[in-house]
Amino acid sequence: MITAADLNKYLGKNISDICGNKYAQPADNHCAHFVSHALNYSFGYTCKAATTGGTSPGANLRVQEVFGRCPTVGRWADKSAALVTCLVFVTGATHVHIATKTMDNVPKKHIGIFINGTIWHYSNSHHKVVTQVPGEFIKHYPGPGIELFYGQLI
Repeated sequence: MITAADLNKYLGKNISDICGNKYAQPADNHCAHFVSHALNYSFGYTCKAATTGGTSPGANLRVQEVFGRCPTVGRWADKSAALVTCLVFVTGATHVHIATKTMDNVPKKHIGIFINGTIWHYSNSHHKVVTQVPGEFIKHYPGPGIELFYGQLI
């Protein structure tokens, strides 16, 4: 099980310092990429597949693929207080289908790792791993209909 101490080792790091396959284009979204390296999620479309000559284990690059693999998902407001370690997603509520554990492939979706009130995620605008509380994380995308969702760790 990952811990806050494990995740703190990533704070301030650029994805180029995390990915052994050197998949680190600044214009790309690296939120799922970071989460997948931190949690060793090597399923689906990976950084190894996306690069030429990658030699490190690949990490998943797609938020919706991670969401679909979670054993249980739901609205953040419905998350049990006993679930103190999980994944957290932010996107438009209409893009999430809890009953089928699917998330639409839309540009505005983001993922982080939640442990005891803190979320570690890759800030694409700052090009590094940062922490936030859920009340700040939800502001990742402004506007109506944006919600937080949880997913149990795989």
